[in-house]
Amino acid sequence: MKYNWIFNELPTYVEQDNRRFVSQETGNLYISKVETSDVGSYICMIESTVTNRRVLSPPTPLVLRTDGKCRFRAPAKIIRPFKTVPAAKGATVKLECFALGNPVPTITWRRNGRSSFPDKVKVNKTNGVLEVPNFQQRDASSYECIAENSRGKNTVKGQLIFYARPNWIQNLTDSYMPIEENLHWVCKANGEPKPSYRWLKNGEPFLIELLAYVAVGVSDAGMYQCLAENKHGVIYTSAELRVLASAPDFSTSPLKKLTPISVGGEVIIECKPKASPRATISWMKQNEILQENERILILEDGSLRVANVTKRDGGLYTCIAHNSFGSANSTGSLVVKDATIITIPPSDMDVTVGESTILPCQVSHDPSLNLEFSWSFNGQVIDFKRDGDHFEKGSSGDLMIRNIQLKHAGRYVCMVHTTVNRASAGGDLIVRGPPGPPGVVIVEEITESTAELSWSSGIDNHSPISMYTVQARTPFSVGWQALTAVPEVIGGDALRATVINLNPWVEYEFRVVATNSIGIGEPSLPSEKSRTEESFPKMGPANVSGGGGSRSELVISWEPVPEELQNGEGFGYVVAFRPLATTSWMKAAVTSADTSKYVFRNESVAPFSPYEVKVGVYNNKGEGPYSPVITVFSAEEGNPARVPFPSYPSNSPVKDTIESALFALRPKIQYWTDDESEETADKFRSDGNNTSAKVPGLKGSTLYNIIVKAYSSAGTGPASAPINITTKKPPPSQAPGKIWWESASSRVVLNWEHVKAMENESEVTGYKVLYRKNRQSSTQVIETNNTSVELTLPDDEDYIIEVKTFSDGGDGISSAQIRIPRMSCTFL
Repeated sequence: MKYNWIFNELPTYVEQDNRRFVSQETGNLYISKVETSDVGSYICMIESTVTNRRVLSPPTPLVLRTDGKCRFRAPAKIIRPFKTVPAAKGATVKLECFALGNPVPTITWRRNGRSSFPDKVKVNKTNGVLEVPNFQQRDASSYECIAENSRGKNTVKGQLIFYARPNWIQNLTDSYMPIEENLHWVCKANGEPKPSYRWLKNGEPFLIELLAYVAVGVSDAGMYQCLAENKHGVIYTSAELRVLASAPDFSTSPLKKLTPISVGGEVIIECKPKASPRATISWMKQNEILQENERILILEDGSLRVANVTKRDGGLYTCIAHNSFGSANSTGSLVVKDATIITIPPSDMDVTVGESTILPCQVSHDPSLNLEFSWSFNGQVIDFKRDGDHFEKGSSGDLMIRNIQLKHAGRYVCMVHTTVNRASAGGDLIVRGPPGPPGVVIVEEITESTAELSWSSGIDNHSPISMYTVQARTPFSVGWQALTAVPEVIGGDALRATVINLNPWVEYEFRVVATNSIGIGEPSLPSEKSRTEESFPKMGPANVSGGGGSRSELVISWEPVPEELQNGEGFGYVVAFRPLATTSWMKAAVTSADTSKYVFRNESVAPFSPYEVKVGVYNNKGEGPYSPVITVFSAEEGNPARVPFPSYPSNSPVKDTIESALFALRPKIQYWTDDESEETADKFRSDGNNTSAKVPGLKGSTLYNIIVKAYSSAGTGPASAPINITTKKPPPSQAPGKIWWESASSRVVLNWEHVKAMENESEVTGYKVLYRKNRQSSTQVIETNNTSVELTLPDDEDYIIEVKTFSDGGDGISSAQIRIPRMSCTFL
């Protein structure tokens, strides 16, 4: 039930506060101090929490008395006291406490004399109700309600008492006992207060608390009940006791007809007949009573154990079971086989990465038994389907490992199984390979051109490290590049080195690569980025030239210095020039590092006059070198005359670049095919004062129409007479493949497969072998008509080698780069 009071009419309910309280135990409405606003009609509403049905009482008026004396002050008086309250386990317990008085009393609660409560305890906003959810044994205690105002204090005390119905901790289960066996039945329950126990057998009282039988008989069979009870309830548990009595029987558990075992092994022949009471067991072999000894033993459950089996132990064995109701027997045969023995076990081996090897596993065994081989690697059974790329099991049990890698190092165990025994043997495989990555690279000190580095050694993979190579990467490099170090050859026992020839004011990352007799290992992780110190520029601009422009102009151009060679901040150019045959230089500063041209304008500059020109560099650290002095002409005036062009036979074959004799200052070549027009012709210009030009990018086996015009800053002259030229077939599009090499000392023999040209390609007339030192950019070239070449390479440095074809149509594409390490070894 739930109680509410309606004030005057719905939906106005009496709002509970510290002055007004509705008891959920009695339903009464209590008002601590009546005020004028309380005057009115009150209706009690009872609501069912199950059906939600509501019942209303008749109205009760509340009026103020006019004939009495007003009590202005009154001490607190508790009108809902409580004493001893029993509470069930898990229930929600509510204690009510409300007081009358003027002024309105305040309500506080205490537990065992303390004002603190567990977190789960709730006190409503009026403090008139204390709620303890999920009541447990530890919540049982004394509780106090204190009501207090300025006129006085009133205290009531009460007790919450815990109680619980019995609850089973251990109940009964049906039991099927052989006759003469012992029975011990226990039922156990908890509750508050502690429960007592009673037993019933077949519905009749059985005056014991603990049911225990010694040697149960047939008369003890029946249905048993255990009752646990206290004043709050009673619970039951039931179980049936069946007493089994029968002679030994092997029908469901006969001896195994055939039990195989190997010589030297141990076998247990089970004998487990059904019998009640338990049967006495004896054994016979070949119709003779079997006597126990140090090898032959009858176990407690009747089974027979034979240890260190010999051939003579083979034969028929009979288990005889006997009890008071009869006897029975069962017979089986013990067959003794030769033991399986691993005669050639896997042995410890050392191999190199990339090699293949066979781990032997040869056995001797009884020919009547089937063998089953398996292999494990570091304790895990090898799955030959999943790992067939590397592992293969031979028909005789051997294990083949192909293309061995570092991850294949470890313990290999051969395991052989038969129906009578198993054997195993193992060996360790040591794999020698290139070194692992060195440890963290640390930049100890860095200058404008050097860096002192240190690192820790990595795993040598069973082959001592012979040397280290330091590599670097910058924002301007393509990948990692080898560096020159001091010492030049970093020995395998060294863990620091100084690299030289670094560019100033460049951010570097360094890494270290270890090498041993097997090969080059994985690189270390990159070091933290470090920037070299600034320095004055050490390289002037390249390809200084000039010419052209407008009247009274001297145009000077150059190739800007790359950022990695500017050596510091504040980089710029110094342009110096003077009329030919004079001594005084005029200079101009160009502050932009990306600028590639300077124009000097002055009316005193005569047309097409020669000037000596040089371009220098500078940065915040100082000035750098100048470029070599060259001669540049000032701008011209007027249009060039017609350009004579040499005549060629129509359709005469030439390379897919065209070399033409020209006699003008700067030629402009236009070319087009028969499928194109002169208006859409491609153009090629030569900036120098040349008499010939090479036009790249033409198609092979194609007829071109060509004209040449002379041009200068003043304009373009008339065209030459057109000629027709047919380019030759293009070079082969296939690079030389399957390249392999052999080395001995400083001699290297390089071999490759012959390249066969396609029908639309020029026939191969020979091969070019390009080689250079790993740390240098200058390349040497050897031409040969064969598919092999012998090179003499000093063994103080690694070499990079490429091979490509050449033909009438030009050079073909290069093979992939091959790195020849400085040590002497052979790779296929």
